[in-house]
Amino acid sequence: MALILNLETATTNCSVSLAKDGEVISIREHNEMGYSHSENLHVFIEKCLKDLEYCTQDLDAVAVSKGPGSYTGLRIGVSAAKGLCFALDIPLIAISTLESMASQLNIENGFIIPLLDARRLEVYSAVYNRELKQVRETKVEEISEASFKAYSLNEKVFLVGNGATKCKPILKNSNFSFVEDIVPSSKELAKLSFKAFKAQNFENNAYFEPDYLKKFVAQKPKKSIIN
Repeated sequence: MALILNLETATTNCSVSLAKDGEVISIREHNEMGYSHSENLHVFIEKCLKDLEYCTQDLDAVAVSKGPGSYTGLRIGVSAAKGLCFALDIPLIAISTLESMASQLNIENGFIIPLLDARRLEVYSAVYNRELKQVRETKVEEISEASFKAYSLNEKVFLVGNGATKCKPILKNSNFSFVEDIVPSSKELAKLSFKAFKAQNFENNAYFEPDYLKKFVAQKPKKSIIN
């Protein structure tokens, strides 16, 4: 039996689940544009454990969404996961945010392309086949009329996530299908993290870093105008 705590903080959804052998037994999440991760993450962890009268010492591993996504959100999630794994001397598991998004869709044929908004006309993207095997690397790219053309020539392509909204007015091929309401959640991490646990696919707790893909750029506060 493997009891795994799953943390998802790569986007606006602050999500924590507790899973036993890949099945979610407790979950807490809150999705808001204001990014409430720093306030909610540790509260959600505590509540998920207390729901079923577990404590951190009962955990066999901690899994975290490794990105791409929000720089600050990823740092908060990864820092919490690494801290727990170090203190408890248990394995750290990292799952691609885009893979967990792709796993929310079941298709018979074609490709799944999970997309996260990366500002301006850019998105974070990867390409998965119907068996959820990654067939193109994860990268940040600018959307144009030629985007994903090679995949849409003869196959149905499912564009999922908030980045799909950005693509909708640009990608007009009838083979594109847009599923905009898919959000990264710790619910989907459960089966993926259990699979990694069984394969002993663990991270080095000391050196692991999230997949930021883009460098963090601090935004200067706007100057106030005093009349």
